[in-house]
Amino acid sequence: MVTLDLRHVASPAVRDLLHLVNHPDFDRAQQQIEHLGGCTDPVRLTGHTTTVDTTTGEVLRSYTSSEEPTGSLLTACGNRRASRCPACSRLYAADIYHLIRAGLSGGKTVPDTVRTHPRVFVTLTPPSFGPVHNRLTTPGGDIRPCRCRKLHEPTDALLGTPLKPATYDYTGAVLFNAHASTLWARFTTYLRREIAAALGMTQKDAHAVLRVSFAKVAEYQQRGLVHFHAVIRLDGPDGSSQPPPPYATVAVLTKAARAAAKRVRVTVASDAIGDRELGWGEQFDAREIASFGTDAEFTDQAVAAYVAKYATKSADASGALDHTLVCRPCQGRGATLLPHGTPLPCTACGGTGQARPLTRLPVARHVRQMIRTCWELGRLPEFAHLKLRKWAHMLGFRGHFSTKSRSYSTTLGALRDARRTWRTEQARPHEGLPESDPTTTLVVGHWDYLGSGYSPGAALLAADVWHRKELERQFTAEGGC
Repeated sequence: MVTLDLRHVASPAVRDLLHLVNHPDFDRAQQQIEHLGGCTDPVRLTGHTTTVDTTTGEVLRSYTSSEEPTGSLLTACGNRRASRCPACSRLYAADIYHLIRAGLSGGKTVPDTVRTHPRVFVTLTPPSFGPVHNRLTTPGGDIRPCRCRKLHEPTDALLGTPLKPATYDYTGAVLFNAHASTLWARFTTYLRREIAAALGMTQKDAHAVLRVSFAKVAEYQQRGLVHFHAVIRLDGPDGSSQPPPPYATVAVLTKAARAAAKRVRVTVASDAIGDRELGWGEQFDAREIASFGTDAEFTDQAVAAYVAKYATKSADASGALDHTLVCRPCQGRGATLLPHGTPLPCTACGGTGQARPLTRLPVARHVRQMIRTCWELGRLPEFAHLKLRKWAHMLGFRGHFSTKSRSYSTTLGALRDARRTWRTEQARPHEGLPESDPTTTLVVGHWDYLGSGYSPGAALLAADVWHRKELERQFTAEGGC
Protein backbone atom coordinates (compact mmCIF):
# COMPACT_ATOMS: atom_id res chain seq x y z
CA MET A 1 0.00 0.00 0.00
CA VAL A 2 1.41 3.40 -1.03
CA THR A 3 1.50 6.05 1.69
CA LEU A 4 0.32 9.42 0.42
CA ASP A 5 2.00 12.65 1.44
CA LEU A 6 -0.91 15.07 1.72
CA ARG A 7 0.73 17.73 3.82
CA HIS A 8 0.53 20.17 0.90
CA VAL A 9 -3.30 19.84 0.78
CA ALA A 10 -4.71 22.74 2.77
CA SER A 11 -8.30 21.49 3.17
CA PRO A 12 -8.76 18.86 5.93
CA ALA A 13 -11.88 17.61 4.14
CA VAL A 14 -10.01 17.09 0.87
CA ARG A 15 -7.15 15.35 2.70
CA ASP A 16 -9.61 13.01 4.37
CA LEU A 17 -11.36 12.38 1.05
CA LEU A 18 -8.06 11.45 -0.62
CA HIS A 19 -7.27 9.03 2.20
CA LEU A 20 -10.73 7.50 1.81
CA VAL A 21 -10.49 7.19 -1.99
CA ASN A 22 -7.16 5.41 -1.67
CA HIS A 23 -8.48 2.96 0.91
CA PRO A 24 -8.24 -0.65 -0.34
CA ASP A 25 -11.98 -1.13 0.28
CA PHE A 26 -13.16 2.27 -0.95
CA ASP A 27 -15.89 0.70 -3.09
CA ARG A 28 -17.62 -0.63 0.02
CA ALA A 29 -17.32 2.75 1.78
CA GLN A 30 -18.84 4.47 -1.24
CA GLN A 31 -21.59 1.84 -1.40
CA GLN A 32 -22.61 2.62 2.19
CA ILE A 33 -22.79 6.34 1.47
CA GLU A 34 -24.75 5.80 -1.75
CA HIS A 35 -27.20 3.58 0.14
CA LEU A 36 -27.99 6.47 2.54
CA GLY A 37 -29.21 8.60 -0.37
CA GLY A 38 -27.50 11.80 0.74
CA CYS A 39 -28.35 11.67 4.47
CA THR A 40 -26.40 14.50 6.12
CA ASP A 41 -26.09 13.09 9.65
CA PRO A 42 -26.09 9.27 9.65
CA VAL A 43 -25.95 7.13 12.77
CA ARG A 44 -22.80 5.04 13.23
CA LEU A 45 -23.34 1.62 14.81
CA THR A 46 -20.98 -1.14 15.88
CA GLY A 47 -22.02 -4.72 16.36
CA HIS A 48 -22.84 -7.94 14.60
CA THR A 49 -25.77 -10.01 13.33
CA THR A 50 -26.13 -13.70 12.51
CA THR A 51 -28.91 -15.43 10.55
CA VAL A 52 -29.41 -19.08 11.58
CA ASP A 53 -31.57 -21.84 10.09
CA THR A 54 -33.51 -23.09 13.12
CA THR A 55 -34.18 -26.50 11.59
CA THR A 56 -30.55 -27.39 10.82
CA GLY A 57 -28.57 -24.95 12.95
CA GLU A 58 -26.71 -23.78 9.84
CA VAL A 59 -25.42 -20.20 9.84
CA LEU A 60 -26.91 -18.68 6.68
CA ARG A 61 -25.25 -15.30 7.02
CA SER A 62 -22.93 -13.55 9.42
CA TYR A 63 -22.11 -9.84 9.45
CA THR A 64 -19.95 -7.68 11.68
CA SER A 65 -19.35 -3.95 11.45
CA SER A 66 -15.61 -4.47 12.09
CA GLU A 67 -15.34 -5.61 8.46
CA GLU A 68 -16.42 -2.19 7.19
CA PRO A 69 -13.73 0.24 5.97
CA THR A 70 -14.69 2.72 8.69
CA GLY A 71 -15.25 0.06 11.36
CA SER A 72 -18.94 0.95 11.71
CA LEU A 73 -22.28 0.54 9.96
CA LEU A 74 -23.94 3.71 8.70
CA THR A 75 -27.72 4.06 8.93
CA ALA A 76 -29.86 7.04 7.90
CA CYS A 77 -30.75 9.52 10.63
CA GLY A 78 -34.45 9.53 9.67
CA ASN A 79 -34.92 13.17 10.74
CA ARG A 80 -38.15 14.72 9.47
CA ARG A 81 -36.82 18.31 9.41
CA ALA A 82 -35.68 19.55 6.01
CA SER A 83 -33.28 21.98 7.67
CA ARG A 84 -31.52 19.08 9.41
CA CYS A 85 -31.47 16.44 6.66
CA PRO A 86 -33.04 17.16 3.26
CA ALA A 87 -32.73 13.53 2.15
CA CYS A 88 -34.45 11.91 5.13
CA SER A 89 -37.08 14.66 5.36
CA ARG A 90 -38.01 14.05 1.72
CA LEU A 91 -38.53 10.38 2.52
CA TYR A 92 -40.61 11.31 5.57
CA ALA A 93 -42.75 13.66 3.47
CA ALA A 94 -43.28 10.88 0.92
CA ASP A 95 -44.42 8.51 3.67
CA ILE A 96 -46.85 11.14 5.02
CA TYR A 97 -48.18 11.68 1.49
CA HIS A 98 -48.90 7.98 0.99
CA LEU A 99 -50.39 7.66 4.48
CA ILE A 100 -52.80 10.57 3.87
CA ARG A 101 -53.56 9.55 0.30
CA ALA A 102 -54.34 5.95 1.28
CA GLY A 103 -56.96 7.19 3.73
CA LEU A 104 -58.61 9.20 0.96
CA SER A 105 -58.29 7.05 -2.15
CA GLY A 106 -57.55 3.57 -0.86
CA GLY A 107 -54.49 1.39 -1.06
CA LYS A 108 -52.02 0.25 1.61
CA THR A 109 -54.63 -2.12 3.14
CA VAL A 110 -57.41 0.52 2.76
CA PRO A 111 -60.23 -0.40 0.30
CA ASP A 112 -60.86 1.86 -2.71
CA THR A 113 -64.46 2.39 -1.59
CA VAL A 114 -63.20 4.77 1.10
CA ARG A 115 -63.25 7.58 -1.47
CA THR A 116 -67.06 7.55 -1.30
CA HIS A 117 -67.09 8.33 2.45
CA PRO A 118 -67.79 11.90 3.68
CA ARG A 119 -64.44 13.69 3.98
CA VAL A 120 -63.47 17.25 4.93
CA PHE A 121 -60.20 19.15 5.21
CA VAL A 122 -60.23 21.18 8.44
CA THR A 123 -57.88 23.96 9.54
CA LEU A 124 -57.79 24.95 13.22
CA THR A 125 -55.96 28.19 13.98
CA PRO A 126 -54.74 29.89 17.18
CA PRO A 127 -56.42 33.03 18.52
CA SER A 128 -54.92 36.50 18.38
CA PHE A 129 -52.40 37.49 21.03
CA GLY A 130 -51.93 40.96 19.58
CA PRO A 131 -51.91 42.57 16.11
CA VAL A 132 -49.08 41.51 13.80
CA HIS A 133 -47.76 42.64 10.44
CA ASN A 134 -49.65 40.77 7.72
CA ARG A 135 -50.31 40.61 4.01
CA LEU A 136 -54.06 40.45 3.49
CA THR A 137 -55.85 40.19 0.18
CA THR A 138 -59.22 41.37 -1.08
CA PRO A 139 -61.80 38.92 -2.53
CA GLY A 140 -60.51 39.99 -5.95
CA GLY A 141 -56.93 39.03 -5.08
CA ASP A 142 -55.52 42.52 -4.54
CA ILE A 143 -53.10 43.15 -1.67
CA ARG A 144 -54.49 45.20 1.21
CA PRO A 145 -52.28 47.49 3.30
CA CYS A 146 -51.16 46.22 6.67
CA ARG A 147 -52.18 48.05 9.85
CA CYS A 148 -48.81 49.73 9.65
CA ARG A 149 -50.09 51.23 6.32
CA LYS A 150 -47.47 49.41 4.25
CA LEU A 151 -47.81 46.80 1.52
CA HIS A 152 -45.50 44.03 2.65
CA GLU A 153 -43.69 41.86 0.14
CA PRO A 154 -44.10 38.07 0.60
CA THR A 155 -40.50 37.80 1.85
CA ASP A 156 -40.69 40.75 4.25
CA ALA A 157 -39.11 39.76 7.57
CA LEU A 158 -41.73 41.85 9.42
CA LEU A 159 -44.57 39.52 8.46
CA GLY A 160 -45.90 37.73 11.53
CA THR A 161 -44.10 39.98 14.01
CA PRO A 162 -46.07 42.14 16.49
CA LEU A 163 -46.99 45.70 15.61
CA LYS A 164 -46.39 46.56 19.26
CA PRO A 165 -43.99 44.04 20.82
CA ALA A 166 -44.26 45.71 24.25
CA THR A 167 -47.97 44.84 24.52
CA TYR A 168 -47.97 41.51 22.67
CA ASP A 169 -49.15 38.59 24.83
CA TYR A 170 -46.07 36.37 24.59
CA THR A 171 -47.13 34.42 27.67
CA GLY A 172 -50.45 33.49 26.11
CA ALA A 173 -48.76 32.57 22.82
CA VAL A 174 -46.31 30.19 24.49
CA LEU A 175 -49.00 28.60 26.65
CA PHE A 176 -51.17 28.07 23.56
CA ASN A 177 -48.34 26.20 21.82
CA ALA A 178 -47.75 24.15 24.95
CA HIS A 179 -51.44 23.14 25.13
CA ALA A 180 -52.10 22.80 21.38
CA SER A 181 -52.08 18.99 21.55
CA THR A 182 -54.55 19.06 24.44
CA LEU A 183 -56.81 21.39 22.47
CA TRP A 184 -56.71 18.99 19.54
CA ALA A 185 -57.56 16.00 21.75
CA ARG A 186 -60.55 17.83 23.19
CA PHE A 187 -61.63 18.87 19.71
CA THR A 188 -61.84 15.23 18.64
CA THR A 189 -63.90 14.43 21.76
CA TYR A 190 -66.34 17.28 21.17
CA LEU A 191 -66.52 16.42 17.47
CA ARG A 192 -67.91 12.98 18.23
CA ARG A 193 -70.41 14.50 20.68
CA GLU A 194 -71.55 17.10 18.16
CA ILE A 195 -72.04 14.48 15.45
CA ALA A 196 -74.15 12.37 17.79
CA ALA A 197 -76.22 15.41 18.78
CA ALA A 198 -76.73 16.41 15.14
CA LEU A 199 -78.02 12.93 14.35
CA GLY A 200 -80.30 12.90 17.41
CA MET A 201 -78.43 9.99 19.01
CA THR A 202 -76.60 9.25 22.18
CA GLN A 203 -72.84 8.88 21.83
CA LYS A 204 -73.16 5.14 22.41
CA ASP A 205 -75.74 4.76 19.64
CA ALA A 206 -73.70 6.91 17.27
CA HIS A 207 -70.59 4.85 17.94
CA ALA A 208 -72.53 1.71 17.02
CA VAL A 209 -73.27 2.97 13.49
CA LEU A 210 -70.30 5.19 12.55
CA ARG A 211 -66.70 6.04 13.36
CA VAL A 212 -64.71 9.26 13.04
CA SER A 213 -61.28 8.74 11.45
CA PHE A 214 -58.68 11.46 11.02
CA ALA A 215 -55.08 12.36 10.25
CA LYS A 216 -53.57 15.70 11.16
CA VAL A 217 -50.32 17.59 10.80
CA ALA A 218 -49.05 20.65 12.69
CA GLU A 219 -47.63 23.72 10.99
CA TYR A 220 -46.02 26.88 12.33
CA GLN A 221 -47.43 30.22 11.29
CA GLN A 222 -45.14 33.17 10.63
CA ARG A 223 -45.99 34.50 14.10
CA GLY A 224 -44.55 31.34 15.68
CA LEU A 225 -47.86 29.75 16.65
CA VAL A 226 -48.95 26.24 15.80
CA HIS A 227 -52.08 25.48 13.79
CA PHE A 228 -53.41 22.14 12.60
CA HIS A 229 -54.50 20.81 9.22
CA ALA A 230 -56.65 17.70 9.49
CA VAL A 231 -58.33 15.24 7.16
CA ILE A 232 -61.51 13.99 8.87
CA ARG A 233 -63.55 11.09 7.47
CA LEU A 234 -66.74 9.34 8.51
CA ASP A 235 -66.73 5.52 8.35
CA GLY A 236 -68.97 2.68 9.33
CA PRO A 237 -68.56 1.02 12.75
CA ASP A 238 -65.79 -1.28 11.43
CA GLY A 239 -63.70 1.54 10.01
CA SER A 240 -62.61 2.21 6.44
CA SER A 241 -64.04 -1.05 5.10
CA GLN A 242 -67.60 0.14 5.76
CA PRO A 243 -69.44 3.29 4.64
CA PRO A 244 -71.27 5.34 7.27
CA PRO A 245 -75.10 5.47 7.25
CA PRO A 246 -76.58 7.71 4.51
CA TYR A 247 -77.66 10.37 6.98
CA ALA A 248 -74.02 10.93 8.11
CA THR A 249 -73.18 13.48 5.42
CA VAL A 250 -70.46 16.01 4.68
CA ALA A 251 -72.81 18.77 5.87
CA VAL A 252 -73.28 17.03 9.23
CA LEU A 253 -69.52 16.56 9.61
CA THR A 254 -68.72 20.18 8.68
CA LYS A 255 -71.30 21.64 11.04
CA ALA A 256 -70.17 19.39 13.89
CA ALA A 257 -66.50 20.30 13.37
CA ARG A 258 -67.29 24.02 13.51
CA ALA A 259 -69.36 23.62 16.67
CA ALA A 260 -66.69 21.44 18.32
CA ALA A 261 -63.95 23.99 17.63
CA LYS A 262 -65.98 26.71 19.39
CA ARG A 263 -66.57 24.54 22.47
CA VAL A 264 -62.96 23.63 23.18
CA ARG A 265 -61.52 25.38 26.22
CA VAL A 266 -58.48 24.67 28.43
CA THR A 267 -58.03 26.59 31.69
CA VAL A 268 -54.48 27.27 32.86
CA ALA A 269 -54.17 28.18 36.54
CA SER A 270 -51.16 30.10 37.83
CA ASP A 271 -50.57 32.34 40.84
CA ALA A 272 -47.69 34.05 39.05
CA ILE A 273 -49.42 35.06 35.81
CA GLY A 274 -53.10 34.61 36.66
CA ASP A 275 -55.57 32.15 35.22
CA ARG A 276 -55.80 31.82 31.44
CA GLU A 277 -58.47 30.28 29.22
CA LEU A 278 -57.17 28.91 25.94
CA GLY A 279 -59.13 27.92 22.85
CA TRP A 280 -59.04 27.92 19.06
CA GLY A 281 -59.13 31.13 17.08
CA GLU A 282 -62.10 32.51 15.15
CA GLN A 283 -60.58 31.58 11.78
CA PHE A 284 -61.93 28.12 11.05
CA ASP A 285 -62.02 26.41 7.68
CA ALA A 286 -63.66 23.14 6.63
CA ARG A 287 -63.87 22.10 2.98
CA GLU A 288 -65.14 18.97 1.33
CA ILE A 289 -62.46 16.81 -0.27
CA ALA A 290 -63.37 15.84 -3.81
CA SER A 291 -62.26 12.68 -5.58
CA PHE A 292 -59.16 12.63 -7.77
CA GLY A 293 -59.82 13.56 -11.37
CA THR A 294 -62.37 16.30 -10.65
CA ASP A 295 -61.85 20.01 -11.21
CA ALA A 296 -62.26 20.84 -7.53
CA GLU A 297 -59.39 22.55 -5.68
CA PHE A 298 -59.37 20.15 -2.73
CA THR A 299 -58.89 16.72 -4.26
CA ASP A 300 -57.45 13.77 -2.36
CA GLN A 301 -54.15 14.11 -4.21
CA ALA A 302 -53.91 17.87 -3.59
CA VAL A 303 -54.68 17.50 0.12
CA ALA A 304 -52.11 14.72 0.59
CA ALA A 305 -49.45 16.80 -1.19
CA TYR A 306 -50.33 19.88 0.88
CA VAL A 307 -50.09 18.04 4.19
CA ALA A 308 -46.82 16.33 3.23
CA LYS A 309 -45.31 19.68 2.25
CA TYR A 310 -45.61 21.05 5.78
CA ALA A 311 -44.65 17.86 7.61
CA THR A 312 -40.92 18.63 7.34
CA LYS A 313 -40.92 22.25 8.54
CA SER A 314 -39.18 23.49 11.69
CA ALA A 315 -40.28 26.12 14.19
CA ASP A 316 -37.93 28.60 12.51
CA ALA A 317 -37.44 28.75 8.75
CA SER A 318 -33.72 29.43 9.15
CA GLY A 319 -33.13 26.04 10.75
CA ALA A 320 -31.48 27.66 13.79
CA LEU A 321 -33.90 25.93 16.17
CA ASP A 322 -33.33 22.33 15.19
CA HIS A 323 -31.71 21.34 18.49
CA THR A 324 -32.75 21.68 22.10
CA LEU A 325 -31.43 24.79 23.86
CA VAL A 326 -31.03 22.99 27.19
CA CYS A 327 -27.48 22.43 28.43
CA ARG A 328 -26.98 18.66 28.44
CA PRO A 329 -24.51 18.35 31.37
CA CYS A 330 -26.86 20.11 33.83
CA GLN A 331 -30.16 19.39 31.99
CA GLY A 332 -31.05 23.07 32.02
CA ARG A 333 -30.79 23.50 35.79
CA GLY A 334 -27.63 25.61 35.66
CA ALA A 335 -25.95 23.43 38.28
CA THR A 336 -25.12 19.82 39.03
CA LEU A 337 -25.59 18.19 42.40
CA LEU A 338 -22.62 16.74 44.26
CA PRO A 339 -23.04 13.36 46.01
CA HIS A 340 -23.92 15.06 49.31
CA GLY A 341 -26.51 17.31 47.60
CA THR A 342 -24.56 20.55 47.30
CA PRO A 343 -25.23 22.35 43.98
CA LEU A 344 -22.18 23.01 41.83
CA PRO A 345 -22.53 25.69 39.11
CA CYS A 346 -22.35 24.13 35.65
CA THR A 347 -19.14 25.10 33.88
CA ALA A 348 -20.51 24.17 30.44
CA CYS A 349 -23.23 26.84 30.43
CA GLY A 350 -21.96 29.20 33.12
CA GLY A 351 -25.01 28.56 35.27
CA THR A 352 -27.58 29.68 32.67
CA GLY A 353 -28.80 26.18 31.79
CA GLN A 354 -28.62 27.13 28.11
CA ALA A 355 -26.59 25.21 25.55
CA ARG A 356 -26.30 28.45 23.59
CA PRO A 357 -26.90 31.95 25.00
CA LEU A 358 -30.33 33.07 23.85
CA THR A 359 -28.95 36.47 22.86
CA ARG A 360 -26.65 34.83 20.31
CA LEU A 361 -29.27 32.75 18.51
CA PRO A 362 -29.42 33.74 14.81
CA VAL A 363 -33.19 34.20 14.87
CA ALA A 364 -35.61 37.10 14.53
CA ARG A 365 -36.33 39.22 17.60
CA HIS A 366 -39.90 37.93 17.81
CA VAL A 367 -38.77 34.29 17.84
CA ARG A 368 -36.11 35.07 20.44
CA GLN A 369 -38.74 36.63 22.70
CA MET A 370 -40.92 33.52 22.35
CA ILE A 371 -37.93 31.42 23.42
CA ARG A 372 -37.15 33.76 26.32
CA THR A 373 -40.77 33.52 27.47
CA CYS A 374 -40.53 29.71 27.40
CA TRP A 375 -37.43 29.95 29.55
CA GLU A 376 -39.02 32.29 32.08
CA LEU A 377 -42.26 30.31 32.38
CA GLY A 378 -40.27 27.08 32.62
CA ARG A 379 -38.96 28.02 36.05
CA LEU A 380 -42.47 28.24 37.55
CA PRO A 381 -43.51 25.08 39.47
CA GLU A 382 -47.05 25.09 38.03
CA PHE A 383 -45.63 24.74 34.51
CA ALA A 384 -43.02 22.08 35.28
CA HIS A 385 -45.10 19.38 33.52
CA LEU A 386 -45.02 21.40 30.28
CA LYS A 387 -41.19 21.17 30.11
CA LEU A 388 -41.05 24.57 28.46
CA ARG A 389 -37.28 24.90 28.69
CA LYS A 390 -36.73 21.55 27.02
CA TRP A 391 -39.09 22.56 24.21
CA ALA A 392 -38.09 26.22 23.97
CA HIS A 393 -36.57 25.55 20.53
CA MET A 394 -40.08 24.51 19.43
CA LEU A 395 -41.54 27.67 20.98
CA GLY A 396 -43.31 25.58 23.60
CA PHE A 397 -44.97 23.03 21.32
CA ARG A 398 -44.12 19.49 22.41
CA GLY A 399 -46.63 17.37 20.51
CA HIS A 400 -46.22 15.08 17.53
CA PHE A 401 -46.26 16.84 14.19
CA SER A 402 -48.31 14.14 12.51
CA THR A 403 -50.87 11.89 14.18
CA LYS A 404 -53.80 9.80 13.03
CA SER A 405 -56.61 7.71 14.41
CA ARG A 406 -56.17 3.96 14.44
CA SER A 407 -58.51 3.17 11.55
CA TYR A 408 -57.64 6.07 9.22
CA SER A 409 -55.10 4.19 7.08
CA THR A 410 -51.76 2.42 7.30
CA THR A 411 -48.97 3.48 9.68
CA LEU A 412 -45.54 5.01 9.16
CA GLY A 413 -44.07 1.87 10.69
CA ALA A 414 -45.82 -0.35 8.15
CA LEU A 415 -44.61 1.81 5.27
CA ARG A 416 -41.03 1.64 6.55
CA ASP A 417 -41.24 -2.11 7.08
CA ALA A 418 -42.46 -2.55 3.50
CA ARG A 419 -39.62 -0.41 2.18
CA ARG A 420 -37.08 -2.34 4.28
CA THR A 421 -38.42 -5.67 3.00
CA TRP A 422 -38.30 -4.46 -0.60
CA ARG A 423 -34.69 -3.31 -0.24
CA THR A 424 -33.72 -6.61 1.33
CA GLU A 425 -35.29 -8.57 -1.51
CA GLN A 426 -33.59 -6.34 -4.08
CA ALA A 427 -30.19 -6.83 -2.44
CA ARG A 428 -30.55 -10.60 -1.95
CA PRO A 429 -29.60 -11.76 -5.50
CA HIS A 430 -26.71 -9.29 -5.69
CA GLU A 431 -25.19 -10.58 -2.45
CA GLY A 432 -25.88 -14.23 -3.23
CA LEU A 433 -28.09 -14.73 -0.18
CA PRO A 434 -30.53 -17.66 0.00
CA GLU A 435 -34.27 -17.18 0.22
CA SER A 436 -35.28 -16.59 3.82
CA ASP A 437 -38.27 -18.15 5.53
CA PRO A 438 -39.40 -16.28 8.68
CA THR A 439 -40.71 -19.56 10.13
CA THR A 440 -37.36 -21.35 9.89
CA THR A 441 -34.79 -18.56 10.29
CA LEU A 442 -33.67 -16.66 13.36
CA VAL A 443 -31.72 -13.40 13.32
CA VAL A 444 -29.56 -12.74 16.37
CA GLY A 445 -27.56 -9.56 16.75
CA HIS A 446 -26.21 -6.90 19.08
CA TRP A 447 -25.65 -3.25 18.19
CA ASP A 448 -24.20 -0.27 20.04
CA TYR A 449 -24.39 3.43 19.23
CA LEU A 450 -20.98 4.81 18.27
CA GLY A 451 -21.80 8.33 17.14
CA SER A 452 -23.35 10.44 14.41
CA GLY A 453 -22.11 12.11 11.26
CA TYR A 454 -19.50 11.52 8.58
CA SER A 455 -15.79 12.07 8.47
CA PRO A 456 -14.97 15.30 6.54
CA GLY A 457 -14.14 13.40 3.37
CA ALA A 458 -17.20 11.14 3.53
CA ALA A 459 -19.37 14.26 3.98
CA LEU A 460 -18.16 15.49 0.58
CA LEU A 461 -19.17 12.19 -1.01
CA ALA A 462 -22.59 12.35 0.67
CA ALA A 463 -23.12 15.90 -0.61
CA ASP A 464 -22.32 14.68 -4.12
CA VAL A 465 -24.85 11.85 -3.77
CA TRP A 466 -27.55 14.30 -2.68
CA HIS A 467 -26.71 16.69 -5.52
CA ARG A 468 -26.94 13.93 -8.13
CA LYS A 469 -30.26 12.69 -6.76
CA GLU A 470 -31.66 16.22 -6.80
CA LEU A 471 -30.65 16.63 -10.43
CA GLU A 472 -32.33 13.31 -11.25
CA ARG A 473 -35.53 14.41 -9.51
CA GLN A 474 -35.54 17.75 -11.32
CA PHE A 475 -34.95 16.01 -14.65
CA THR A 476 -37.86 13.64 -13.98
CA ALA A 477 -40.14 16.46 -12.84
CA GLU A 478 -39.43 18.38 -16.05
CA GLY A 479 -40.52 15.43 -18.15
CA GLY A 480 -37.21 13.72 -18.74
CA CYS A 481 -37.09 10.04 -19.61
